[in-house]
Amino acid sequence: MIAKTYSPQDIEAKWYQYWLDNKLFRSTPDEREPYTIVIPPPNVTGVLHMGHMLNNTIQDVLIRKARMEGKNACWVPGTDHASIATEAKVVAMLAERGIKKQDLTREQFLEYAWEWKEKYGGIILSQLAKLGASCDWDRTRFTMEPDLYQSVIDVFVDLYEKGLIYRGVRMVNWDPQGRTAVSDEEVITKEVQQKLVYIRYAIKGSTTDTGEPEYITIATVRPETIMADAAIAVNPNDERYTHLHGKTAIIPLINREVPIITDEYVAMDFGTGGLKVTPAHDPNDYSLGIKHNLPVLDILNDDGTLNEKAQILVGQDRFAARKAIIKLLDEAGHLVKTEDNKSNVGTSERTGAVIEPKLSLQWFLKMEQLAKPALDGVMDDTIQLVPPKFKNMYRAWMENVHDWCISRQLWWGQRIPAYYMQDGTVIVARSKHEALEKVQHEKLLFAMTEADLTQDEDVLDTWFSSWLWPMSVFNGIEEPNNPDINYYYPTNDLVTAPEILFFWVARMIIAGYEYKGEAPFKNVYLTGIVRDKLGRKMSKSLGNSPDPLDLIDQYGADGVRTGMLFSSPAGNDLPFDEKLVEQGRNFSNKIWNAFRLVKSWNVSETADAGANALSIQWFESKLNATLVEIEDLFSKFRISDALQAIYKLIWDDFCAQYLELIKPAYDTEAGAAQPIDKATFDATIDFFERLMCLAHPFMPFITEEIWQDIRERKDGDSICVTAFPKAGSVDQPILTDFDTLFEIISNIRNIRSTKQLSPRIELPLAIRTADSQRFQTLEPLIQKMANVSAVTYTSEKSEGTAFLIKADEFFVNLAGEVDAEQEIASAQKELDYLTGFRESTLKKLSNEKFVANAKPELVERERQKLADADAKIQALTERLKSLMASS
Repeated sequence: MIAKTYSPQDIEAKWYQYWLDNKLFRSTPDEREPYTIVIPPPNVTGVLHMGHMLNNTIQDVLIRKARMEGKNACWVPGTDHASIATEAKVVAMLAERGIKKQDLTREQFLEYAWEWKEKYGGIILSQLAKLGASCDWDRTRFTMEPDLYQSVIDVFVDLYEKGLIYRGVRMVNWDPQGRTAVSDEEVITKEVQQKLVYIRYAIKGSTTDTGEPEYITIATVRPETIMADAAIAVNPNDERYTHLHGKTAIIPLINREVPIITDEYVAMDFGTGGLKVTPAHDPNDYSLGIKHNLPVLDILNDDGTLNEKAQILVGQDRFAARKAIIKLLDEAGHLVKTEDNKSNVGTSERTGAVIEPKLSLQWFLKMEQLAKPALDGVMDDTIQLVPPKFKNMYRAWMENVHDWCISRQLWWGQRIPAYYMQDGTVIVARSKHEALEKVQHEKLLFAMTEADLTQDEDVLDTWFSSWLWPMSVFNGIEEPNNPDINYYYPTNDLVTAPEILFFWVARMIIAGYEYKGEAPFKNVYLTGIVRDKLGRKMSKSLGNSPDPLDLIDQYGADGVRTGMLFSSPAGNDLPFDEKLVEQGRNFSNKIWNAFRLVKSWNVSETADAGANALSIQWFESKLNATLVEIEDLFSKFRISDALQAIYKLIWDDFCAQYLELIKPAYDTEAGAAQPIDKATFDATIDFFERLMCLAHPFMPFITEEIWQDIRERKDGDSICVTAFPKAGSVDQPILTDFDTLFEIISNIRNIRSTKQLSPRIELPLAIRTADSQRFQTLEPLIQKMANVSAVTYTSEKSEGTAFLIKADEFFVNLAGEVDAEQEIASAQKELDYLTGFRESTLKKLSNEKFVANAKPELVERERQKLADADAKIQALTERLKSLMASS
């Protein structure tokens, strides 16, 4: 017994467990063509959000379709250890227990970190299962598990030995709250309101014409860094400051002298045209400092407080010091003015702290040599970006690549395999034991022990593990020729977000060429950002994002999946509206109700198919034509368009048209539908089954439920591994004829609606055509669907309401069914209105000023209105003549 209403809550958990029990997502190397996707590993701290929903639905659509195509589909799941985010979570957990990180040893802290990971780290993967993600869960990987950890260490050592990794002092993004360097990707730029502070610096030994001391005024939003100034810079072409070239300025409050230098980098039209150069606290100033050989004075501690080098306000937080120094400058007579100023400020994605540009001793990877093959691989389309508009962005990044800061001042992560001797000599090795062997054999220090070596305290950037992901998940670094890596690599498609195109995608490509000699994937599908109705990115902090699991509970996973994909073309943002998932749920209900209808029919072994045979031929061609279209759309990664084509085929063509065409008539005496012939029923079941296979990648749960019930199945059978439908031949003439049929039906129904005639009233139809034969086969269907009493053919105009389809004219005789006088009055009223409308439009177009001054498209619109009015007036005039003649 089929349930009256579709209830996704009753079936989703059931079928997901069935798929797992029968290992339908499991993949091992065999003779089939592999199709591989590696999941962009979500942070182990993460929970499912709308971006995950979109990204993983697309991946599941691709992997399910490949599985149905007979490929050995392997979707590898996993999570990223997310050093900064996880460490912050663990620190917060410890704080709740009254424990401070600084009171723990590294080993003790890591014990708590693993405890947190085991308790919370798998949440997002279990949530993906509720979405229907068909991952091979037996292959689940974690970037800190032993094999993947060791892969990162081995790659570090290898690159160091190749001379590509070095240690040095460079400008980095510093998170004072996390007390670590962070990557550019982890910096979120925000527009904030700040004070632009105008400060005057005295010029040493210089006076004005009136004998007053001379000053140069500098505008800055960071007055708390003046104590770190190394110079004042002006543009050599700025005539206002020509007389100051080579002179010395005095920093207010601390009276330290700095040179006035010239550089064309300084913008003459910004601020005062003078620039304070603070090499330790600004990347551009740092570059200027190198160019002009300026000293570097870092006045900030790692936690963002001022250190002793600042001389004043020592120990104060940078923002407290900013307020304090403005007051001090004012009291000392060095504050000219302050202005409100909006400017962009970088903040840490993980802690929210304002990022501090900071010179720091870090480990770096040289990128220029490594990046070239990865640039070429995308530019020559060995790797295709979808959509290709992102190629220019990719090229811009890769042609201007900088060395990668790969060290982080944290404890959770892969610890840098560098060991220091007591004299500071660094030994890079895979373990302390191996480092000791190097010292003993290369430096002949045989008396040294492991206790004499100290390992670097830093860990590696999280991206330094995830850039190996397509290889490390198959253990391809540790065992370069194992069966899995040889079979599954390179993977096929990667689905990810454009904002990590450089920070993750490009680096994976670099690693692939470096360690496997080829690209790690063939296509990169770049999704858009899920935004709310106001265009804002959905986020918990803004409170504008629904809980994905609540959506699944309310609308069903299939409804959410299709709702997300109805309007999400590759690379374009998705303007999310809950009405989309409501539409997705309605689609599921439509399919369910159609299934109930078909299964409710009684089947006759003796009844003749009659006109149904033609309808079957039509839908077979319609299905095949749509399959051709869908394959083309999938080949172009137009996933959203493919879903729209399936939606139209099922909702419009199958449910609204085909089922209505073949639906048995209702027997009023028996109080039930008449039996349907077996040939039509069998064809309809076959269509339904193929439609479910076609929709399965998008709607896995309802399609499995119906597929299992539509025929007798064996235990272990599943739509998951049933063949994806392939297109057969397309009969174009029958498609054309049925397009005409549906136009005829639609027009007759519109006539009934406008004339307020019951659908039960039979109406005669006359067709003026030179080719009556093509309509004769459609007659039974026209009569059934439009309730036409008879169809006649004529070479002359007939009486009645007319409509035109291409070159053929159709007349519906309404004699005796409508009030002639009322029809005449209604037509005359409409004619009067149109005549008045035409006159006002003509008057506007006769106005020379309007035609001369209005926008061309506005004038053209008025001309089109006039043409439309003329056509309608002519039709109404002829209709009135016909009505009057017959009344």
